[in-house]
Amino acid sequence: MSGAVNFKKCGSVLVTGASRRQLGAWRFLTRQDSHDQEPREHATTSGTGRETRHPNIHIITLDVVNQESIEKSVEEVGQLVQEEGLNCLINNAGVNVVAGFQTVTAEMMIENFHTNAVAPLMITKAFQPLLKRAASRGGAGGTGSMGIQRAAVINVTSLLGSVELNWGERANNFNWYPYRTSKSALNMVSRCMAVDLEPDGILCMAIHPGWVRTDMGGSEAPLSPEESVSSLLSVIGGLTEKDHGSFC
Repeated sequence: MSGAVNFKKCGSVLVTGASRRQLGAWRFLTRQDSHDQEPREHATTSGTGRETRHPNIHIITLDVVNQESIEKSVEEVGQLVQEEGLNCLINNAGVNVVAGFQTVTAEMMIENFHTNAVAPLMITKAFQPLLKRAASRGGAGGTGSMGIQRAAVINVTSLLGSVELNWGERANNFNWYPYRTSKSALNMVSRCMAVDLEPDGILCMAIHPGWVRTDMGGSEAPLSPEESVSSLLSVIGGLTEKDHGSFC
């Protein structure tokens, strides 16, 4: 069975910072960051946050750097998934604070670090009970194997967080102190969380979406958002125990 088919069979998915244009055709439980208005601009919602055109999609307001907002979103998602729990959490929300050696400030570093590295950790901690509830059910077919049919945490990172590759031309072209260090930190957060989530059968890994033509990626990027998302969903849908704690 292909990864894309597996993803379609996943019971519930929560995506932080999601774009409705790429995800609207899938069976999703999704949310928007409070600073990202794109999902609302492309959706018709009811008073309960359910999009009327896609009844399986819910918009859940979440400020990823606000603990009270995180806890409120957990309550709302819990009411939606009930005893089924949450099958897949995709920590996608992130920001890029561009600053080089001469312009970077402590405040810039902390802002980017909070959103890109600390927030995914705090969100995963808050949603762990719902993920654990889903994992305890054993997944599709009751196999008990790791994967999004059971429970998984996917952290969207970047190749720019690589310490090894930050040299030469690549370092000169992307001299982004806040962003690159925050993604490097997220990679370690992902590895640490994998250790702690493994006993509950919750898969955890970090994934690089490629260089994408977005506001941050620029017009020269080789991948369209649709191409990137399609590939991501295929990869995520095919994850197994061997991918636990990895970087893809």
